[in-house]
Amino acid sequence: QVQLVESGGGLVQPGGSLRLSCVASGNINSIHRMGWYRQAPGKQRESVATITSGDSTDYTDSVKGRFTISRDGAKNTVYLQMNSLKPEDTAVYFCLFVISDFSWRPSIYWGQGTQVTVSS
Repeated sequence: QVQLVESGGGLVQPGGSLRLSCVASGNINSIHRMGWYRQAPGKQRESVATITSGDSTDYTDSVKGRFTISRDGAKNTVYLQMNSLKPEDTAVYFCLFVISDFSWRPSIYWGQGTQVTVSS
């Protein structure tokens, strides 16, 4: 019923920047929370940044000051602007939406993942 499509990953040198985008489409009434998570090889998936419908944001300590999460409500899109990238940021990045349909039933949806590689 809901699809999330991610884009923006790629290969970048340390210190470089990337912007990830995630667009949701389908049976959407209300988006309660959006976020970005990442998973590096051999590691657990971790929360990177989240944003609520009221634009409250939260970041993991390792990215605070470098990454910015934002949203465009009209486009059902969440962004992650990543600056000053470090090799340890290398991971597959997944977007997450908490969405209610028109019966006000909330569900969690994940994007397909996009690879971010930071290497010289």
